[in-house]
Amino acid sequence: MVGARVTQARHNLGMKQVELLTKLQTAGIDMSIPALSLLEGQKRPVSDLELNALADILKVSIDWLMGRE
Repeated sequence: MVGARVTQARHNLGMKQVELLTKLQTAGIDMSIPALSLLEGQKRPVSDLELNALADILKVSIDWLMGRE
């Protein structure tokens, strides 16, 4: 669920994966392109720290990322 929502929110902002990775690194989250691809493909779990940073960067709530609207 989270991966699909990350992809949707990123696309809504017109943001490329590399831009998201740069913002994550600025927020103290070190993630590689393959790790982000796996996360978006729902083949990798997301940590609580990553979830919080993703919500802030993508301007959505954690509840929305988790499918709770």
